[in-house]
Amino acid sequence: MHPPPVVLPDSYLTLHYRIALASDAAIDSAVVDTFEDKPATLQLGSGQLAPPLESRLVGLVAGQRASFELAPGEAYGERNPELVQKLSRKVLFAENDHEDEFQPGDWVEFQGPNGAPHQRFAGVLRELNDQYALFDFNHPLAGQPIRFDVEIIGVL
Repeated sequence: MHPPPVVLPDSYLTLHYRIALASDAAIDSAVVDTFEDKPATLQLGSGQLAPPLESRLVGLVAGQRASFELAPGEAYGERNPELVQKLSRKVLFAENDHEDEFQPGDWVEFQGPNGAPHQRFAGVLRELNDQYALFDFNHPLAGQPIRFDVEIIGVL
């Protein structure tokens, strides 16, 4: 009988995973959770998961479950105050014609600079007034302690 395959830095995986704030133990507060749905498939090293999360998977074996706590800022970096920016209402509504539908807390996607079609970025609307829209372009989990639960189903 062969030993179960081990996850390597470039492995192709099938797995269940959950990413949640470490301070919130409730499963229903998870940001991502595949345990109740189809498992995920991903290629390590391709940028599908943050590198600190991927590094936790290396060395695990097929069939193994594990949980990891990542320190504030370790998984998605520290919060950068320069990524909180005011945009004119004109910029906001140039691509998004839903003026009446925007509310603080909305996740809004924009086309890259100079209309670059393959570059998109997103931010959370923090404030909208008559002069501007205030956006936070930090990753929503930046600067937060993270709990990362995994179950490795298969390793190729």
